[in-house]
Amino acid sequence: MMEKTTKYSVLIVDDELTNLVTLTDILEPEYEVSAIRDSLDVIETVRSDMPDVILLDIVMPNMDGYDVIKLLKKSKMTKEIPVIFITGLDDIEAEEKGLILGAADYIAKPFHAPIVKLRVRNQIKMLDQFRTILRLSMHDSLTGLPNRRNYESRLSYEWSRAQREQTPLSLLLIDVDNFKAYNDTFGHQQGDAALVSVVSKFNGVLKRPGDFAVRWGGEEFVIILPNTDTDGAMEVAEQLRQSVEEAEIPGKQITNITVSIGVNTWVYGQESTIDELMQNADTALYEAKHDGRNRIRCYNN
Repeated sequence: MMEKTTKYSVLIVDDELTNLVTLTDILEPEYEVSAIRDSLDVIETVRSDMPDVILLDIVMPNMDGYDVIKLLKKSKMTKEIPVIFITGLDDIEAEEKGLILGAADYIAKPFHAPIVKLRVRNQIKMLDQFRTILRLSMHDSLTGLPNRRNYESRLSYEWSRAQREQTPLSLLLIDVDNFKAYNDTFGHQQGDAALVSVVSKFNGVLKRPGDFAVRWGGEEFVIILPNTDTDGAMEVAEQLRQSVEEAEIPGKQITNITVSIGVNTWVYGQESTIDELMQNADTALYEAKHDGRNRIRCYNN
């Protein structure tokens, strides 16, 4: 059921010390458990620790569980974390209100250990399924690379970071040359092998953890290079171009393929938008293809 090799984490939020101790004793053998008593500390703690499941008491001083869950569900960072309400209330309307606000389940007081374990375990199981679906939806099945949907969120993050830290941000837009003709000549299975071969060269050239390669679609790929100036991006692009050109693609017969690459770099102070960053890389790619393919071109303002 569970894919993680480390323990899942559970955050318990309850102002009653006896409840914290009891729930911790029940869950600690199976999970990494942390606990806080002040509801005002919940948001900061959750954003810092990112627990897998939250057990949240409804009736607390300062801010009740309903107000806490509203804040959790408003945040993109925390909205998907399942929240199980802890309650001593025997009130259908109170339960309905919690479910409307996004509660995943309820645990009633007094606690019964088997029920507590089952309710938490059920949320972990559903969380695992959700994460698996999300991972598959964000990756290309052929190459294993992140896909276009994944790219958009990553580029937005790197764009914001580059502006905040005043560091350059480069894009490489890569197109496999004459790929339709290659497919028509050697077949789609060989075409797939060619794309996998190209991606294998990414792994050999991209050394930094922050470098991010994406299958944009078809025979197009994008690489995000954080904190990389034009010279650095051009060097990476040339390494990729040369590596692909020299590769032999196995199949019924040994074949070769080449790529064209467009490069664009944003530097601090440059008046440009995130959309223009990609558009200008595309312009450079068009120039590389127009000039004969199997070459790199850099966008010049």
